[in-house]
Amino acid sequence: MSSQKQKTHQPKVAAEDSPTALHKKKLPKKFYEQELRKLQIELVKLQEWIKHEGLRVVVIFEGRDAAGKGGVIKRITERLNPRVVRVVALGVPTEKEKTQWYFQRYVAHLPAAGEMVLFDRSWYNRAGVERVMGFCTDDEYWEFLRSAPNFERMLVRSGIILIKYWFSVSKEEQERRFQARAKDPTKRWKLSPMDIQARALWEEYSRAKDEMFAYTDIKQSPWWVVNSDDKRRARLNTIHHLLSMIPYEDLTPDPIELPPRPEPRTKYVRPPIEYQNFVPEVY
Repeated sequence: MSSQKQKTHQPKVAAEDSPTALHKKKLPKKFYEQELRKLQIELVKLQEWIKHEGLRVVVIFEGRDAAGKGGVIKRITERLNPRVVRVVALGVPTEKEKTQWYFQRYVAHLPAAGEMVLFDRSWYNRAGVERVMGFCTDDEYWEFLRSAPNFERMLVRSGIILIKYWFSVSKEEQERRFQARAKDPTKRWKLSPMDIQARALWEEYSRAKDEMFAYTDIKQSPWWVVNSDDKRRARLNTIHHLLSMIPYEDLTPDPIELPPRPEPRTKYVRPPIEYQNFVPEVY
């Protein structure tokens, strides 16, 4: 995946809720972990290239609740430097932010030179949850659809690399994940009251997504659809595609051979152990 390879745009996947990935055999865990390890090594190389070249990269992750966005983001970032690659997941806008230009609070999180920012949901909240749940007016919604393509063209003209992913999950798989979250106390926090309301509005969200694509799937920043019913495949495919979108070179430093530790210059006497507070060794 070096810079010598030509960047190729893969054909977009079928429309949302496509059964394309539903009948494939599940990836074996060992194979998945081996491939993930290889891709994460490449992500480290990409990170170093972004830092070296002073690139500014924005990656947007959108999709229905429980579509697998968070899992992909976690696998992308878990081996990377948070000073170079950071995640932005904004909450509900404050009263002050509600009075600002809609894109203003997102602009504050755009990358400086040598940074990649992953938006776990983004300005497309207005075309999705805000539209469906009635959190914005019709005028605000249509103004967003008119403004978003121009806003993104402006970002691209400024030199930002903008990549947008939509995670497509079937109704059946989303329901299975919701039920799993409801039963697991370590995942229950993921199931918000908003998720429960959205569960009954599948068709409304589908129409909102289709309309959003009609206006914002533009040449300068197209949408890339990820079939996400199979979490392992979705993670590997997304990372592989992300790596293909930014030509990079391998700047991995040569292996480091550490010299022997030097002998201490003075004799150090450790303070008595009883003067320190230790965490109880329960395990």
